[in-house]
Amino acid sequence: MGANARPVKPTTASRGSYRKNMVERKRLSQILERIKRTTIGVIGDFCLDAYWLLDAKPPENSIETGKPTSAVVQQRYSLGGAGNIVNNLVELGVGSVYAFGVISNDMFGREMLKQLRRDYNERPADAQRVNVRGMIIQQEDWDTPLYAKPYLGMEEQNRIDFGRFNIITEKTGQELIASLTGVLSQLHALIINQQLPKGIYSAEIVRALNRLAIEQPEKIFLLDSRNRSDEFQNMICKVNACEAARISGEQKEFNEFVSIDDLRRYAQRILRQPQKAVFITRSGRGILLGDGNGFFEVPGIQILKKTDPVGAGDTAVSAIAAVLALGGSLKEAGLIGNLASAVTVQKLQQTGTAGPGEILELAETADYVFRPELADDARHAVFVPHTEIEIVNSETPWGQIEHAIFDHDGTVSTLRQGWEGIMEPVMVRSILGEKYREVGEEMYRRVLRRVREYVDGSTGIETIRQMHALVEMVKEFGFIPEEKILPAKGYKQTYNDELMQLVNSRLRKLRRGELDLSDCTVKGAFKFLKALKERGVKLYLASGTDREDVIREAESLGYVKFFEGRIYGSSGEITENTKRIVVETIIRQNRLHGSELVCFGDGPVELREAKRYGGIAVGVASDEVRRYGLNATKRSRLVKAGADVVIPDFSQEEKLLKLLFCENENLDDSTVSISHGCNV
Repeated sequence: MGANARPVKPTTASRGSYRKNMVERKRLSQILERIKRTTIGVIGDFCLDAYWLLDAKPPENSIETGKPTSAVVQQRYSLGGAGNIVNNLVELGVGSVYAFGVISNDMFGREMLKQLRRDYNERPADAQRVNVRGMIIQQEDWDTPLYAKPYLGMEEQNRIDFGRFNIITEKTGQELIASLTGVLSQLHALIINQQLPKGIYSAEIVRALNRLAIEQPEKIFLLDSRNRSDEFQNMICKVNACEAARISGEQKEFNEFVSIDDLRRYAQRILRQPQKAVFITRSGRGILLGDGNGFFEVPGIQILKKTDPVGAGDTAVSAIAAVLALGGSLKEAGLIGNLASAVTVQKLQQTGTAGPGEILELAETADYVFRPELADDARHAVFVPHTEIEIVNSETPWGQIEHAIFDHDGTVSTLRQGWEGIMEPVMVRSILGEKYREVGEEMYRRVLRRVREYVDGSTGIETIRQMHALVEMVKEFGFIPEEKILPAKGYKQTYNDELMQLVNSRLRKLRRGELDLSDCTVKGAFKFLKALKERGVKLYLASGTDREDVIREAESLGYVKFFEGRIYGSSGEITENTKRIVVETIIRQNRLHGSELVCFGDGPVELREAKRYGGIAVGVASDEVRRYGLNATKRSRLVKAGADVVIPDFSQEEKLLKLLFCENENLDDSTVSISHGCNV
């Protein structure tokens, strides 16, 4: 390994505490500040991305041909390929960037140089940060590579490509390597970008780069190759799962699922090329990295809004290189690269970048996705013997619990069972407006799919936050004129009016004796709350529902007394995450270690907030219709949110209490070691 590429420990993100999957804020701030002192070179396929917004009105016919024409109402150009890596390095704050590539003296080549020099930018300091003397002009057999992307509204049309038939000359290749060799000693890291099938990488250039990597083993050489990774050696390699499979002689489609076991096998094959280390990006499932000493799984990050993956890989490799260039570890590089790419995918219709401020902001709120293989394949689940209590994290420090937070709806109460079936149509009707009845089936399904994905991922957050997201979706689809879009409060009122008809009907039946407590709560919840209270555990109820409604429903169901006034809910305004505030307050006021706090919930939000502060997370994968038994969809969602344990309900109260408090006596011979010497 290079001197700056510190090894990873043989561990995985699926074990141990939530904190190992984060870079502490102080350290993250230090790294982002020190990036300013680095000098990084980029050699590769420099491209331009052109975004042409087409007129949506009926086309005019050409007088000459009689054929319909496409009219561009707006055009925009941005750096792509190796150019986007340069752009990302500048946005990250890298002190100096050297660009090494090939262009033609055509209009796109001139635009390329202008953008690399950042002449278009109003910040003059940026213009001095990119050295373009390594950009070689080849006049013959070369067009500056460009991807032209026409758009009708939000839909990209057929792309038009320039530069597919380029052939680099021997003379150009020699000039390129000579330019790089002349300044290599000044670089802390060199990124090798290969994007095009017919780009700059002749056999001579590949050999020259491999020779330089051998001659300067202390230098960071970071390879980002789309389909030629196996030709390079003695570098740190960043590939996606599809390319990792290809190097290992297997065929995988771009979005095909690849298991973590297969990825480890691919990584070992890549390391034998030889390469010093490997980062395998997994789209929404994060990054697997390894260096021969072990592997580390960087978890994915859940993003509920619409995303665009264009440029995310460039952002990741730029951040990885910058962290390694200043002496950061492989693990830190992977975690920060993952955060940076998650910033980029949220930027639509552009080849996005991520700045230090954006990375810091996301690091504070990122919703990590854990153990996706276990979440999606219950065959690998491990249970406490003779129970339905699934142990997800075998390293959970049981036996120290003093405080317990309970989510309300779906965890304790089932009065609001079916809320998704009310929210979904409210959102769909709000998005489509007057077009609700007449819109085509394809568009209707697109809207419905978008709504369902959001509702599924946002379970547990304040209703008003969900309605703010609805406002953005209404704008995104564009069926409602701007002046007719309601504020979030207006949409919330519509939803609440429909939901409360259902809730109030059930409460009336409860008062009349047509329903009883067992019909309106998750099985065993009341008894379990009572048992915790008797053990001296302080109980808290936290909900995304309006606080007055939570109190009213808890009173009606008879368990308000267990919480002694510690009931929290939405204020009706979007301020901060209610459940985060509750967790922070409990830990601060009681000076707790994380393992002294446990959170029970059927949604990802409350579990993630507990884990963010080192608490224990118990997922309640309740079937709210039957009020007992497992909901498999919830289980998957809760495992991904970081649950340490998943239960279907509270019916196995005694076994669950023994697990929580490490009470090992009176157990049969079929015991299994769970964690920290606690057997259940």
